[in-house]
Amino acid sequence: MQWANFLAKEAATHGLSLKQTAAFLKYFNTENTENLSKSEAKLARELNVDVAAFRKWMREVYGKFAQNYPELAISSSRGKLEKLQTYLSAKYNSESDVLKPLAAMKLLKSLVVRERLQQEAWVARRICKFLGYLPLALELVGRYLDKMPDLSLETLLIRLEKKRLEHELVVNANSLMAYEYGVAEAFELSWEQLDENAQSFGCLLSLCALADIPLSVETIEDNKKQQLNEKAIADLLELHLLQWQSKGIYHLNPLIRQFFQMKLDKSSEVDEAKTKFAAMMLEIAKLIPQQPNPEDILNLTPHIPHITEVATHLSEYLGDENLITLFTKLAWFYKGQGLYQQAETWLQQCVELTQNRLGLEHSYIAASLNNLAGLYESTGRYSKAEPLYQQALELRKRLLGDNHLDVATSLNNLALLYESTGRYKEAEPLLEQALELQKRLLGEEHSDVATSLSYLALLYESTGRYNEAEPLYQQALKLWKRLVGEEHPHVATSLNNLAALYCYTRRYSEAEPLLKQALKLRKRLLGEEHIDVATSLNNLAQLYESTGRYSEAEPLYKQALELSKHLLGDNHPDVAISLNNLAALYRYRGRYRKAKPLFEQALTICERTLGVSHPTTMTVRANYASFLREAYH
Repeated sequence: MQWANFLAKEAATHGLSLKQTAAFLKYFNTENTENLSKSEAKLARELNVDVAAFRKWMREVYGKFAQNYPELAISSSRGKLEKLQTYLSAKYNSESDVLKPLAAMKLLKSLVVRERLQQEAWVARRICKFLGYLPLALELVGRYLDKMPDLSLETLLIRLEKKRLEHELVVNANSLMAYEYGVAEAFELSWEQLDENAQSFGCLLSLCALADIPLSVETIEDNKKQQLNEKAIADLLELHLLQWQSKGIYHLNPLIRQFFQMKLDKSSEVDEAKTKFAAMMLEIAKLIPQQPNPEDILNLTPHIPHITEVATHLSEYLGDENLITLFTKLAWFYKGQGLYQQAETWLQQCVELTQNRLGLEHSYIAASLNNLAGLYESTGRYSKAEPLYQQALELRKRLLGDNHLDVATSLNNLALLYESTGRYKEAEPLLEQALELQKRLLGEEHSDVATSLSYLALLYESTGRYNEAEPLYQQALKLWKRLVGEEHPHVATSLNNLAALYCYTRRYSEAEPLLKQALKLRKRLLGEEHIDVATSLNNLAQLYESTGRYSEAEPLYKQALELSKHLLGDNHPDVAISLNNLAALYRYRGRYRKAKPLFEQALTICERTLGVSHPTTMTVRANYASFLREAYH
């Protein structure tokens, strides 16, 4: 296969537009680095566009490839270029290596009994030549011969030649398929050896992304279905149409994948298969929690390319509600790792797709707008979040009426945004409306009411109205205890909230037992290794610091930091907060050499993950600046 043909195939496979394809081919149209060393300005001139347009197209190209090659998503601009070049080169070599005639015969001999080849040595050499000395074609033919010990090589060659004649019509209709000679005929012979079950299974696998495929038949409850899948996998492995990589992980060669896709497209079951595959990936996506921990990330990562394949190419086979679920879960996967840009992309696509499918007047549009606004709020982009929250609220009121729980949710969301930006007068009536609405619709004894009580108490606390906040926090705590019992994470959260209020009012002797109770409760209910435990450790450490008990605060801050790193990775905003807290303690104790690198790490993480204008980033920056003035002036 020629490099240019390979690139054209890659562009088509990844769904690049004409403009994206032009930029992609211009950048990568040689196998060496000739074009990679050209300036973007020169390449843009060759395409008769400005540099900004060229860069935009390339960003879009990286985004398309990142769906099947996730490492691209977290690389720098230059890193993306180099990684994509390496990825393309490796893939091209794996698909296009042509063996020398002697090496081709050696490969065939490793797959077929030597005596059998010796009996028809001349024919064996003709078969190698016919197959273009391509390793994949030779592997397929070797496996085919191994299954048919009485088949003569002469008969095999006749069958291959017949398959080529049949394939000519398809090849002539698409010049990009010329490279498939040899592999196509070998695949057709193998295809005919598969029973209907294995053929259907192979076609289903072809809908997976160009990535390793996790397969676990043990999770299938239906014994008959489990056995059918096991047999299909075994049959595909035997004919070398599927490769085993490691326990539960398999690989489908890109060319084989394409052949299976061609078979599927020609079958009457194409829509059924795509609907089934989309449903399978949706069920896996539903396992993504809102705050995934490292274990969740590790377990789910092999599935992400295949979930994104559905989101990118098969979203039409998802129901309306499931469309939002799939895209939101993908956003959670990336947000949980601090990869906010990737999370934003999926939520933006969700808004666009739901609007295109359902129009502008639908409750699901409000839900998708609300989710995107939540991401903007969490990254400090309040000016982008506010109009989306407002749209969601107005849309819900218009579609659902003023007396609906979704309206209460939108009121709370918009109010919390106002509170985050210090617009307390605008936030308060919204929180009061939401609480009143929930009480009217759900009654006084409901979890949503307990949550809204805490929200309103937080507002009162933020405005220094501690006497009004305290009874609301106490009501929320009592309500949670009545609803879920004494032993529940929500009770621990309420204990923390009330303790924080006591800390603000310097009632440390009342706060300390509540913080210790919350920490003990979280450890017992959630285990020692949970992010809420890290939060409780931080809170208790802050109390010790506020009361001058520095020797007691330091080990707790360290524990919280190590736990956050272990659970969230080194580059998460929560880790930055822990670094900042420990650095501040060292500063107060005059241990400047220890404080400085921690402040620097905290600021770097915040700027990278949250942006330079996020309140947390600005707080850390202010703390660092104050430290520098104190330590070096």
